[in-house]
Amino acid sequence: MSKSHELPRKVYASEEHAMFKKTVEEYFKNYVLPFREQWEKQGYCDREAWLKAGELGLLGITLDPKYGGLGLDFSYAALVIEEQARFGAASPSISMHSDIVIPYIEKHGSEYLKNLYLPKCASGELIGSLAMTEPGTGSDVQAIKTFAEDKGDHYILNGSKTFITIGYTSDFTIVACKTDKNKGFKGISLLIVDANSTGFSKGKPFVKLGLKSSDTCELFFEDVMVPKENLLGSEGQGFIQMMTELPRERMTIALGAIGAVRGALEQTVVYTQERRAFKKPICGFQNTQFKLAEVATQLEVSTAFVDRCTELLVEGNLTPELASMAKYQTSDMQCAMIDECLQLFGGYGYIWEYPIARYYGDARVQRIYGGTNEIMKLMISRSLFSNYFRELKANMRANKQAAVSN
Repeated sequence: MSKSHELPRKVYASEEHAMFKKTVEEYFKNYVLPFREQWEKQGYCDREAWLKAGELGLLGITLDPKYGGLGLDFSYAALVIEEQARFGAASPSISMHSDIVIPYIEKHGSEYLKNLYLPKCASGELIGSLAMTEPGTGSDVQAIKTFAEDKGDHYILNGSKTFITIGYTSDFTIVACKTDKNKGFKGISLLIVDANSTGFSKGKPFVKLGLKSSDTCELFFEDVMVPKENLLGSEGQGFIQMMTELPRERMTIALGAIGAVRGALEQTVVYTQERRAFKKPICGFQNTQFKLAEVATQLEVSTAFVDRCTELLVEGNLTPELASMAKYQTSDMQCAMIDECLQLFGGYGYIWEYPIARYYGDARVQRIYGGTNEIMKLMISRSLFSNYFRELKANMRANKQAAVSN
């Protein structure tokens, strides 16, 4: 496929990025794609793929080298996310483990927790997951009911979580729970819970529309004893910690969207040159040319915005609003553009053995997880009307105080 339409990408412009990209490509070609069908049947990825990723330095890319990471900036992690999506490889869920779980521990954990978990996370010996969502709460993190009761030197954890990415194969999970039921979001804390803890159980991996080789399941906590030292930061900081880390999580979704559309476009350009109808390749029809021109244009427009957001994240200046824009715009674009590509495959696009079907099936959840796109729009709109809402809250407080005084 010709690359003449693609803009030069400053974010991956260095020789180091080019060398690193070759390592990433070889990993997915040799250690992931050959096993994809097997993993889809069993519903999860084999341990060997995680260990190989660790061996090649693909886990903990931004992690401090003293804990086993590479200490590189986020642009290298972004490259892995994008390339994995371009290959249509749903697992191993590197971005969840490496760009979401590991940063929570590195930024908010004690030295004890960092030394206990991070080196083995970087090597692939330990796999971590994040347990936020509960049945009935969806994107409303403040409504969680999982509760950790203070018992002096430990907590007793009770509750359940659902839709947990790599929850089935993870060796530990970071659990968002209430440590004080009377403080609202200020009563939420984060605890690291080991998978072998008594009372901690897992449901079978869900059979999903897409991402079939990446396990997603329910987690159950019944009187699980969690040591106090497994608390990330201090009690009541969990909600703020999650809000602080969400922009990075949403960027992983946006980068995955860019990579997936690029991969789908590449596959479709090749297919339309090989597939014949009415005695000529279907790329010879104007409709095919126009549709793929639209896909290529939408991809490049979105890529330019995502690249800028990636640069801002590397600089430490990415705002939650921009991350929300990137997440919702690219995931909407991903679903729409991959649908256009699939249409050009005709009936074959509906057959799972054709890669375009995987791209299509994997795309739909992008508009849901990491906060639904409706929540993204709500966050963006709040930033637009921040002064209005600030004044509204101030007036409500004043009216409440006046009513109490009277």
